[in-house]
Amino acid sequence: MGLSRLAALHGVATSFSPSAGVTEPVPEGTVVAVLGALGVDATTPEAVRDALAAAESAARSRLLPATLVVWSGEPLPPALTGLPPGTELTVRLEEADETPPAPMRVPDGEEHPAGPGDDAPAPPWWAEPPLGVHRLAVRAPGHEDQSCTLVVAPARVPQPPGRTHGFLVQLYSLLSARSWGMGDLGDLADLASWSGRCLGAGFVQVNPLHAAVIGSPTDPSPYRPSSRRFPDPVHLRVESVPEYGHTTDPAALDELRRKAAELSDAVLDKGALIDRDAVWALKRQALDLLAAVPLTPGRRAAYCDFLAAQGRALEDHALWCALAEVHGSDWHGWPAELRDPRSDATARARSELLDRVDFHCRLAWLTDAQLADAQRAARDAGMAVGIVHDLAVGVHPGGADTWAQQDAFAHGMSVGAPPDAFNARGQDWGLPPWRPDTLAASGYAPYRGLLRGVLAHAGALRIDHVMGLFRLWWVPEGRPPTEGTYVTHDAEAMLAVLVLEAHRAGTVVIGEDLGTVEPGVREALARRGVLGTSVLWFERDWSGTGRPLAPEQWREDCLATATTHDLPSTAARLTGDHVTLRHRLGLLTRPLDEERREDGADTAEWLALLARLGMLPEGGDDEEAAVRAVHRFLLRTPARMAGVWLPDTIGDRRPQNLPGTWDQYPNWRLPIADAEGRPVTLEELASSPRLHRLMDVLRPRQDPPGARVAPPGTRTAPPGARPA
Repeated sequence: MGLSRLAALHGVATSFSPSAGVTEPVPEGTVVAVLGALGVDATTPEAVRDALAAAESAARSRLLPATLVVWSGEPLPPALTGLPPGTELTVRLEEADETPPAPMRVPDGEEHPAGPGDDAPAPPWWAEPPLGVHRLAVRAPGHEDQSCTLVVAPARVPQPPGRTHGFLVQLYSLLSARSWGMGDLGDLADLASWSGRCLGAGFVQVNPLHAAVIGSPTDPSPYRPSSRRFPDPVHLRVESVPEYGHTTDPAALDELRRKAAELSDAVLDKGALIDRDAVWALKRQALDLLAAVPLTPGRRAAYCDFLAAQGRALEDHALWCALAEVHGSDWHGWPAELRDPRSDATARARSELLDRVDFHCRLAWLTDAQLADAQRAARDAGMAVGIVHDLAVGVHPGGADTWAQQDAFAHGMSVGAPPDAFNARGQDWGLPPWRPDTLAASGYAPYRGLLRGVLAHAGALRIDHVMGLFRLWWVPEGRPPTEGTYVTHDAEAMLAVLVLEAHRAGTVVIGEDLGTVEPGVREALARRGVLGTSVLWFERDWSGTGRPLAPEQWREDCLATATTHDLPSTAARLTGDHVTLRHRLGLLTRPLDEERREDGADTAEWLALLARLGMLPEGGDDEEAAVRAVHRFLLRTPARMAGVWLPDTIGDRRPQNLPGTWDQYPNWRLPIADAEGRPVTLEELASSPRLHRLMDVLRPRQDPPGARVAPPGTRTAPPGARPA
């Protein structure tokens, strides 16, 4: 009981439920290991007893939790209303130059009548501070002086202005005539401008554009980055850098462009995979040439402003990049004295590598500018939302974030998923988790900095595995995923910081809440205005008949789609090609015929519903017509946002990522292709008759003013595009 009580006090679960009505115990060794990663010694009965006594004593003596959340316009939390009479409260504001509010005092004899859940107004002694993350100090009779983090947040995140539709795309897969072997931010701006102006699209959602781990071969997954705070310069459109036309060696740039064209030709015409390492090798050489061009006075001033705004976080990120060029991409293998970002040896290395540090700082600045350009292009095209960026659930264990913020991560732990009905072995994603206690002690500084970075140029933010704001499955190093356990965050604080930063940025928030979701999570997210994610094939009446949900039964506050990057394309789903692919790769756990029968029955049930609703007049044998019917269905739901997987517009049957594979399948390296598997450029997409037939389903009945809709068969390039 002592270990269980100690674990509960630190948010560590001692059991979990893999399915309804089933509870499984967590191995004691796992609980001990996870507590150890949180700085709590539970290795012996005596250690457990001592740690439990210390934790319970601290809990009894605290008047306030480590983080206190006040939702603007809502009743105060019981921790505030329950303070003893005579308590004095002083708020130190987040912005030091703001005039601090006057101290507050709970009157003697004050007994606030409101209890938990009551809607009574705030007591007269309370003066709500401005929105922000502040420090609250309390002095109460008979208690030691205490302080805590105070988060004052608006009640909800911004909402999309009305219903809208848009594209979902993995940016690297979207090559154009100007790409250097993979899609870039110039392509993103073109896609947004064209689809907003010509198709009435309201957003474009992309994969995470976080900085990847330096090295070759690079992990191609955008969901295992080196840093989530800073973007990856591999996405730069080199020719759009203002210094491009002023290099002293234009012949060298021309040669690099020629080699880049060869990379693109190999992908588009010769069946080659997207080679991120080769692309970066060329772009790095080009950017080295551009870095030698002196900045104009105005550009220099803008760069200095960027450096000042990003501060130590950018310096650390750039220094990790510079050190990785010398010592390798995993800092655990660096010389011992360089593994500490604050050591004297690291400070000397910073001086010795100053030019390379400045180079990587400049790359972050250039990429930030092109991210801003893409969002500006989207909004100029009339998009209601614009670019939807994606926040990965974690980072690579050897990357920049874990080096620069070592205290914030739980060492020896990895994030994953527990065993369930779909995966009896569980999952280990190889991503070290944040320590909830360290986040709270820092006033959530790493989390706030991360959000400000990814929200800076976003019309909306998708949060991968949004359930991680509440709890994550930790797997101790050396143990299988089945021997992990859940560790909880202060979900109220995590949500409040998210809502606050999204409010400041004016950004919509979408949570990826697919799969097993803890009871109450979706409701808590919806209360704060965070949209969910609904994928057609999963929307069934699971608590009743098990049949597909009628469109009017879908939730309103969601992004509705037919598929995602981790799922089969709609054409592959309709034809059963995804089952054949998994069979060919040896991934099926049942006989092929059995899998085909079950998959076919599932698809047939959906097609029958579409036919009954009059959405499939052509009949179920026409795959392209069925894709259109699926999207007619999405439009019939009340969903605030409807997303079209861009490869679906031309019948692509290949998934971008096939979970459960590593080198058996070219995950994250395929260009968008048509139904025959022929890679297709952005220019060809824009003139695709099949795309226009599908988008006619979603296009507003009355085109927006100035819209230029290309009729099927008309060859139209995105604005600004020219032949290579």
